Amino acid sequence: MEPHPDESPPEDGSGRGAGRLLGAADIRALATRVAVRPTKQWGQNFVIDANTVRKIVRQAGVGPSDVVVEVGPGLGSLTLALLQTVDRVTAIEIDPALADQLPRTVAEFAPERADRLTVLQQDALRVSELPDPQPTALVANLPYNVAVPVVLHLLEVLPSLERVLVMVQLEVAERLAAPPGGRVYGVPSVKAAWYAEVSSAGRIGRNVFWPAPNVDSGLVRMVRRDPPSTTAQRREVFAVIDAAFAQRRKTLRAALAGWAGSAAQAEQVLRRAGVDPGERGERLTVEQFAAIAEARHADA
Repeated sequence: MEPHPDESPPEDGSGRGAGRLLGAADIRALATRVAVRPTKQWGQNFVIDANTVRKIVRQAGVGPSDVVVEVGPGLGSLTLALLQTVDRVTAIEIDPALADQLPRTVAEFAPERADRLTVLQQDALRVSELPDPQPTALVANLPYNVAVPVVLHLLEVLPSLERVLVMVQLEVAERLAAPPGGRVYGVPSVKAAWYAEVSSAGRIGRNVFWPAPNVDSGLVRMVRRDPPSTTAQRREVFAVIDAAFAQRRKTLRAALAGWAGSAAQAEQVLRRAGVDPGERGERLTVEQFAAIAEARHADA
């Protein structure tokens, strides 16, 4: 017999699986308790389906040895599911009312795991470090309006992150996971590839949220890898990427003219990097962008 969506799996003797998850009634009751109404400013859409948060944790591939950083925990749906599985959760919540309520919710629904939660009332885009133990994974239902900047920022400032599994707007998910040459391949795709192998991990319907958004969501999985081997710095490579896609319909010779100083100089750099000046940015890999940034140093 399948468990009720809001019930936890049976206790396995390890301490995992204890407590229960939040359902739609719980979410609305908690929102009423703290007088919180979802705001567009912070992109708040709360997950009300326990099976969805279980799926996210499963797709994240996290286990008892993992320390997870969660951004935008909201009312705690995913937080509780993570605490059933991982060693610790560090939750970053910008909304002061939600940050204040989250430890109370965990104490109520999973008291035996309450000491495994740390809540930081901060803007994730301003985080430069986290308290120990350092996180091994980022797992989050990210606000649509800041999803890409948050992922890229945390991958940069938290080198201990080995894996990422985020739920984002479907269009954003497709862009992050797009390979070179595709219609939606762009700045997010290339910059994410600097840090990790990126792949799609499934689609999520809009009815598992309250309030229901106007779009479906997608899961994106990232596995950390070494950045391309290059003498260029990351910011230099990212500057090339930004310039190439600022005018994505133009050839690289034209699109990089401002960045290189002129179209002729852009062509010289591109040829030195082994890239066709008549190509467009949407067809280049992150390694090729790194080669372009490195080739420019020869002009200095």
